[in-house]
Amino acid sequence: MKRIGSMVSVLVIVGSLGGTALASNGIVSKQELTPGSYCHMEFPAVRQRTLAGDNPVLKDSTTGDVIDFYGPCDNSPTGSDQLAAQKLEEQHRFVNSFES
Repeated sequence: MKRIGSMVSVLVIVGSLGGTALASNGIVSKQELTPGSYCHMEFPAVRQRTLAGDNPVLKDSTTGDVIDFYGPCDNSPTGSDQLAAQKLEEQHRFVNSFES
């Protein structure tokens, strides 16, 4: 019985360390769909006021503003392609707010 308790403790610690490693990159979850090439990732959106700057900052993951991404496993939440996509989305929101 002691071994089971110890094993559960080790698994909890390893799981929390793994979650911390993913969170340090800004990635909330990552599933490799095709080994080495295609992934499903979820990560927080970039803060609107930092989109135009040189140092984009991700929103807190608890805000619920999460990007649901399917694509290359080496994609970065603050990479140039993600910044361009989020800038375009922001422009669409701006235009639509005046058309309503």
